[in-house]
Amino acid sequence: MKNKRARKSTFFIVFALILLLTYTAFFGIQNWHGDNRIVYLKGAEDIRWGIDIRGGVEAVFTPNISDAKITDADMDAAQSIIDTRMVSQNITDYEIYADKENHQIVVRFPWAADDSSMDPAAAVAALGETAELTFCKGSTYDESAILFKGDHVTKATPAYDEQNGYIVALELDSTASGIFSTATKELVSSNGQIAISMDGTVITAPQVNEQITDGQAIITGMADANEAQALADKINAGSLPFSLSVDDSKLSIVSPSLGENALKVMVIAGAIAFGIICILMIVLYRVNGVIASIALLGQLAGSIAAISGFFPGIDSFTLTIPGIAGIILSIGVGVDCNVIAAERIKQEFANGKTIDGAIDAGFKNSLSAIIDGNVTIVIVAAVLMGAFGTSGLLIYKLFSLIFGASIAGSIYSFGYTLLVGVLFNLLMGVVSSKLMLRSISQFKFLRKPWLYGGKKNG
Repeated sequence: MKNKRARKSTFFIVFALILLLTYTAFFGIQNWHGDNRIVYLKGAEDIRWGIDIRGGVEAVFTPNISDAKITDADMDAAQSIIDTRMVSQNITDYEIYADKENHQIVVRFPWAADDSSMDPAAAVAALGETAELTFCKGSTYDESAILFKGDHVTKATPAYDEQNGYIVALELDSTASGIFSTATKELVSSNGQIAISMDGTVITAPQVNEQITDGQAIITGMADANEAQALADKINAGSLPFSLSVDDSKLSIVSPSLGENALKVMVIAGAIAFGIICILMIVLYRVNGVIASIALLGQLAGSIAAISGFFPGIDSFTLTIPGIAGIILSIGVGVDCNVIAAERIKQEFANGKTIDGAIDAGFKNSLSAIIDGNVTIVIVAAVLMGAFGTSGLLIYKLFSLIFGASIAGSIYSFGYTLLVGVLFNLLMGVVSSKLMLRSISQFKFLRKPWLYGGKKNG
């Protein structure tokens, strides 16, 4: 039976889409109105680089009230403010340490992507302000639906009861109690929710099951004691009677561990290495190598796009040295994927297949080996993200039940880049490569088996 041939135009369509993704992923789409930069699609310049690559800021925060009035719970809540704000800004490479004995919170975090001033005072200014906690009708933050703010919560306490498991118990003042009673009466009939947000970021949105008239409420659905404690800290943070100030004498700039020119050197070295890989692929596998090089370019562009926040719904995050290692490793996996397919195609020629038959059978017979290898890496990457992610990530919350609290953004960066790189490898190295190879093989001047791994006189 004759194989159904692919359209010749398919190669140019897929190639054009990969080139478009590559250009926009690296350079983004933006416009300038005077000195104002308007970003439509983020590019590589919008990536926040980790402390190890670009450096950052170390600051010491202290409460602006007498030490005698500060409790350990206050320090936990204040630390939670900064942690929440880091997560809301998609900063995944940071360190926070609460020195409860001296009532100080030490924070280290990288510069913002667009921060050219390198002014540490400006970089930390927003982190020390008292957080604004709000209670809104509905499941999302909505200024028009705010019931009351966090200063009306007198206390939030983690607890456990037999009926609901781990909970957070809330105590409201008299003003909020009346508002809460009216709102819960209205929402209970419609199975409505009340969203609790910090600085506009929803931290929980419990469903209202009954009217609450005594100012005593509970939030259910906590997986364990750690999650209940973390939520209580965040709620208590919103009603802190103090703000945090920065000790200017201890404010310092953290130099990148690899030196000031590390980023430039890594980009140049990466470009040279990528070029060498493509040349070797083309020399060894001819047309298959050309297609593999295009697929690898698409994989790299997709990884950069997923890091910078290019795709809607996928937030940007901090790229560290281990994160770059993840990109490199995923490119290596992509090369392996294309090599397996090319070798399988070569074998099909040895079995007497035609060009079309060899390409189809080669990809089909190599698919199981490619999928097995990539799925294994996906699992490893997911575990790393769960074990070393930040508190705002769903996958971290799931794995924190096993590993406990642990934040190491540099390792999370490795897991993330490895994961997205492998996913784009499956898209580019399997789907796109097959489409392009089947299409380009239909051109008459390329209908020669030796160009795809067959014998030259075959």
